Amino acid sequence: MRRAIAPLIAVAAGLVAANMIGVAAAEAPTTTPVRTVSVQGVATVPIAQGANLATATAAYRQGMAVAVADGQSKAEFLAGKVGATLGSVQSIAEGGGSIGCTGGEESGYVEYQGEQPDFGSPTESVTPLRAAAAPSTSVGKPTVKHRKKKHPAAKTASATACTLSTQVSLVFVIA
Repeated sequence: MRRAIAPLIAVAAGLVAANMIGVAAAEAPTTTPVRTVSVQGVATVPIAQGANLATATAAYRQGMAVAVADGQSKAEFLAGKVGATLGSVQSIAEGGGSIGCTGGEESGYVEYQGEQPDFGSPTESVTPLRAAAAPSTSVGKPTVKHRKKKHPAAKTASATACTLSTQVSLVFVIA
């Protein structure tokens, strides 16, 4: 019996010691949380009206690069305003994008005709409505159409211009 009691006492003493160490570890001071600054970087870059997939993807990647630079600039500004210095990027997330075109003769909004790059996560966008053409009010005798001289300047004024917009979310460590 004495031989069985000695190991039991040793095990009990070990459990008591382990319990004390666990309590001491739980009461130990914790590390301070990492301070961060979160920003949205945005960019708009030109894209051709009928861009193929390779060109559209290149424009999108260029836009993301410009958006990252915009986000870093914003983060540096905010960190400076609170007396901190900007550290490394802790996380980055693609925010999606969209393509919009303007020009045309009547409405100002023109549908993009090219291929879409992989925008990642979709963003909500509002598509402008096209202006409805006014109904014709001419009644009676037909009008005679006269040839008009074409003006190159008028043609360039109605040229279509498309832009690709994108955004990224960045989280930087600040010290």
